Amino acid sequence: MNKRTCTALAVPLTAALVLGTAGCSAGRHSADGKNPALTNQGAVVGGTPKRGGTLTVLSDQDFDHLDPARNWVVSTMDFGTRLLYRTLVTYRSAPGTAGGTLVPDLATDLGTSSNGARTWTFHLKKGVRYEDGTPVTAQDVKYNVERSFSPDLPGGADYAARYLAGAEGYKGPAQGDHLDSVKTPDDHTIVFELRKPFAEFPNATVLPTFAPVPKSRDNGPRYDNRPFSSGPYKIESYGRGKRLVLVRNPYWDPKTDPIRKAYPDKLVVAMGLKANQIDDRLIAGQGTDASAVPWFALRPESAAKVLPHPEVRNRLLAESQNCTDMLQMHTGRAPFNDVRVRQAVQYALDKDSVLTASGGPAFNDLSTAYMPATLFGGKQPDTLKIPATGDLTKARQLLKEAGKPDGFATEITVSTGDKGRAEAIQQSLAKAGIKVTINTVDPSAFYATIGDTANRTDLVYTGWCPDYPSGSTFLPFVFDGRYIKEKGNSGNHSLFRDQPTMRRMDEIAAMTDTRQANDAWRQLDGEILKKAPAVPILVRRWPLVLGSNIAGAYGQTSFGGQLDYASVGLKDPSKSKN
Repeated sequence: MNKRTCTALAVPLTAALVLGTAGCSAGRHSADGKNPALTNQGAVVGGTPKRGGTLTVLSDQDFDHLDPARNWVVSTMDFGTRLLYRTLVTYRSAPGTAGGTLVPDLATDLGTSSNGARTWTFHLKKGVRYEDGTPVTAQDVKYNVERSFSPDLPGGADYAARYLAGAEGYKGPAQGDHLDSVKTPDDHTIVFELRKPFAEFPNATVLPTFAPVPKSRDNGPRYDNRPFSSGPYKIESYGRGKRLVLVRNPYWDPKTDPIRKAYPDKLVVAMGLKANQIDDRLIAGQGTDASAVPWFALRPESAAKVLPHPEVRNRLLAESQNCTDMLQMHTGRAPFNDVRVRQAVQYALDKDSVLTASGGPAFNDLSTAYMPATLFGGKQPDTLKIPATGDLTKARQLLKEAGKPDGFATEITVSTGDKGRAEAIQQSLAKAGIKVTINTVDPSAFYATIGDTANRTDLVYTGWCPDYPSGSTFLPFVFDGRYIKEKGNSGNHSLFRDQPTMRRMDEIAAMTDTRQANDAWRQLDGEILKKAPAVPILVRRWPLVLGSNIAGAYGQTSFGGQLDYASVGLKDPSKSKN
């Protein structure tokens, strides 16, 4: 899935001293060898919440998309599927590795396969109702799956397009067309017919694509402003870029939903705040901010105000995002259609400088492969063995071989929050003669901008997270050229169309032995790396400083380390602002 771009600027000396400077190993964090950011790793902060009160979320931006057909960015998926709508299957609400366990949500179980894993049947629970009291039906889930194909609703997960039989050329239900491969024999049964075996299909049904949307409530792109709730909360008001207020869905029945605890009476998302003000307010934790949490990660330069102070550090979550930051190059456009130019970028890039710009080794690990360490059994391989500071001699040699001895000029697009990282990239590539101009885009428009394949820059800085622990959710989405879209393109921002790579992906996808498939994905990662469509740089953590009145808080590893909104609440609801 698309990852959230984090707020980051150049790190001042004070933060560098706390976190470690460029050149330090990723494991060296303090005098005693411990990483001070990981005090609460895998733990619940604040004890068990009490029911009631108002939880405030402080944010510097709006959501990308709340429409479940378009919601495929980590943090927003967490928010949407934990608060507003339910999916066929979801993740257990628990910290650490337990948070990756699949559990039924709308469905009664994790689905039943037949026809060699080409057919999957799910039975829906009875008693699940929308915010107006009407029942959730299997037809509503089918309808949202069909909506995900609509050209006017870009940006969502495309598992349905990749796997459903007869989906080629389908454009959604607006003209009365429906998918025969999604059957609803009754209100509580939904059957998916796939064009090829897919043993991991239940994992895909965690995604918002498999949330219900009643046809009567669908109003196209405007649905983004007011999704109809099947979860514990409904939207009371939503001023884009300003404020979102959620209140209880009176028809949500906890007897049908053991995952969502729904402790607060109300959630208020205050948007448009300055990132430095959010950090300072939560570090201070005074008054109503004691009952607040941040939407975005702590800025690297704020770390010096957190890590040396035990009282604040005890309110810090810093789970791994399990996502890889990458510099992706437009492989279909000169000069990046030359593999030697792309390899020159690999060798010229000083990853250590990007690490420093990201807050140092306390909040990041350098990446030597595309897939994160969790998909390699815990440790990424180093196939190319390029020094973390780069190899300028090799980079210049490759540029000379490509007919670019004096380098060239190009442009990079980044989220405004990634400007510091872009500047580190700019400075390191300049040493090899590659002159980079930086274009920044507001985070809420970032993916739409880089997803416009005809009008984007040659370089983009973004990342990818596996939707679940399998290489099939990473490499095909980032490097399979058959699913590139003209607009709303996701994942494959290098526009990589390599026939041997795609053939190998199909071969691995057909493997029935999971261990064999895992080994094959790992090998393919290294093979793609040699062709250099993108440079893997970092695997970040998601540092969040919580208010002192917050309870039940932990980073949900399945949602990129974001706060799990299924379980968070307040120690003392009476201290919150209503």
